[in-house]
This record gives sequence, C-alpha cells and structure tokens, in this order.
Amino acid sequence: MLLTGNHAVAWGARLARPKVVPVYPITPQTPILELLTEFQAQGELEAEIITPESEHSVMAACIAASLGGVRVFTATASQGLMLMHELLHYASGARAPIVMANVNRTIASPWGFWPDQTDSVAQRDTGWIQFYVESAQEGLDTVLQAFRIAERVRLPVMINLDAFYVSHSLEPVRVPPQALADEYLPPYAPEHYLDPARGESWGNVVTQEMYWRHRRDIGGAMDAVPEVAAEADREWQRLSGRGWDLVERYRCEGADLVVLTMGSMCGTAREAVDELRDAGHAAGLLKVRLFRPLPAAELRRALAGVRDVLVLDRNFSPGAGGVLHQELRAALYGTAAAPRVHGALAGVGGVNVPPAKIAELAGRARSSEPLPEAVWAR
Repeated sequence: MLLTGNHAVAWGARLARPKVVPVYPITPQTPILELLTEFQAQGELEAEIITPESEHSVMAACIAASLGGVRVFTATASQGLMLMHELLHYASGARAPIVMANVNRTIASPWGFWPDQTDSVAQRDTGWIQFYVESAQEGLDTVLQAFRIAERVRLPVMINLDAFYVSHSLEPVRVPPQALADEYLPPYAPEHYLDPARGESWGNVVTQEMYWRHRRDIGGAMDAVPEVAAEADREWQRLSGRGWDLVERYRCEGADLVVLTMGSMCGTAREAVDELRDAGHAAGLLKVRLFRPLPAAELRRALAGVRDVLVLDRNFSPGAGGVLHQELRAALYGTAAAPRVHGALAGVGGVNVPPAKIAELAGRARSSEPLPEAVWAR
C-alpha cells in the first residue's frame, strides 16, 4: 500500500483497536485525524473520537479514558504539544499507557511549519517514552510496539516523525492483517482502573514520602523500558519479518568515525556514509530510535573502539546546543577510551542537510578537536 507517514501512523492506530481517540487538528498532524475519522465513519474503527476545544483538553480526555481502563491513542504537533505540557507530566504520573504520535514541527516564534525536533525533545523530562521514526513503515510498526510497551511498563509513549519529510511523503508500506496485529497486541485488560463499583482513592494529595516512592517507581519503570522495548521489537520481527532495534548500526564494522542522529536525517546520513566508504573512509551510522530513555549501555557498546562520533541534531536548546549531543556526552562520561564527540546543529528549522554536507562535517570532525558545544551547520 502507498501511504504517507501520517496515514501509516493512522493505520497503526486502527490495527491497535483503541477505544477512545481524543484529538485536535494541527498542521502537519491533521491527516492522521482525518483518516481515523474516515475509518470510524466506515465502521472500520470501533472507537469514540473526541474533538475537544484544545490540545490541553485532548490530553485531559486521554488521561481520563486511559484511567478508565481502555486503550487510548492521540496525535499532535508543535504548538499543540506545547499546550499539552502540563498534562504530559500528569499522564506519566498517573501511569496512563497512552500512545501519542507527534509530528515534529518548528515551535514559535517565529512561526513556521518545518521539520524540527525541538518540540518533542523539550518534553524529555515529562516521563514519556520517546521513539523517533525514519519512515512510514517504521511509524506504523512503532505504533503497535508502543502500545505493547506502554501497557507493560504503565508509562505513556510518544512516537515522533519529522514533518513533511516523513509525515507527508508517500512510500510503499506493508500493512499487516488485523489477525496478526491482534496476536501481537491482545485486548487491553488492566488490573487497576477507575471503577465506581470499587472504593479506591485516585489522584489524592500524598505525603512527601509517598510522592518520593511514586517518583522512584516511575524511574524503575523507565529503567525497564529498553529491555521491554527490545522484546517487543523481537516479537514483532518474528511475526511480521520486520525489526527496527533500539539503536540501528549501519556499516559500523571497523569504523573510526560514526555519524549519530535520529529521525528522517538517518536516510541522508546513510547516503553520506556510503559516499565516505566509497572514498576510502571508514565511516558508519548509528540511528537512535529510542531516545527516552536513552539506551546508554547499547550506545557505549556500539561506540567501543570508535575514535570520533559526529552527532547531528535537528533541535536547538538555547544555552546547551544540541540535545542529542549533550545526552550522548553524558552517557559516555567516565567510560574508558570514550570516543571524541562532535556536535552539529544540522537541519534546525527544517533546513536541508545534503549528504555532501554531512561528509564535510565528518571530515572536519576527523581533523579537529571536539568542542563542548555543538556548532551551527547548514
């Protein structure tokens, strides 16, 4: 089937059989809502689609429905995600296994509609698991995996896809049969949920000690995510023949320089790595698919023996530079023979970064000492 990234995500949601879908339209996410509404109108999606007055209310509805014991899906982008920020914390604190697609778009101001991951990396401390996908096929598959992971660890999951480069680009996608999706993702049946027939206290004021224990438990659940996500990916590969890994290695054998990035830029980076290899340079690519929690142990293993790492960030944190660059530096800090980590703010605001530019940045990384901050590149 020929699908855009947005429509592939909508198909993934349909196959997951959510019962409640609160959503508010926002460019470039709107086609997800449109297709889900079409599925419902045709009787192909048995779900309550709610269209509240804002994204803040969307997340409030998601939390309530999830705590009521049903599977919940939503989608947003950019300013909509910003408006949800307060309730993103509440969702993870409530241990609500919501799955949300976020179409990465520049945040205002100035106003724009271009691919930029600052909107989602700015939510990295809200307690949401975060995936970044490179293609429409990966988007569909990751939606199904996300529900399996979320319901296992009882934390919400955000699936991020770059605006237009992924969200609106058409590509061939294999849509699995419903029976296969059902085998992979059985009906959601939580042990605890809001039930008027049972007397329980939910969302009450707690003591300092109780709050401390609650946050510690969220940390424990997040620590379990890499193993749970790896298992979910292995099982999906067994059933569908497609696996994506948490960190994908491309031509890293014997590489002395590795390009590390996430999202749609991974495709461009592959082209750059191929060009570098053809020119006789030992280069490779590490694609980070799971960003939060960052699979630090796997990254350390993958980068063992590598001399230089070039991190490409399609985001910008004022005062800190590239977020992925800083996260990798922290993950490698104190490890023996850690590689030199170079950062480049490449693709911020949707600026195109061709393979030749990545190859040029790789050449600079080889011949210069790394800086503590990322450098601007275009």
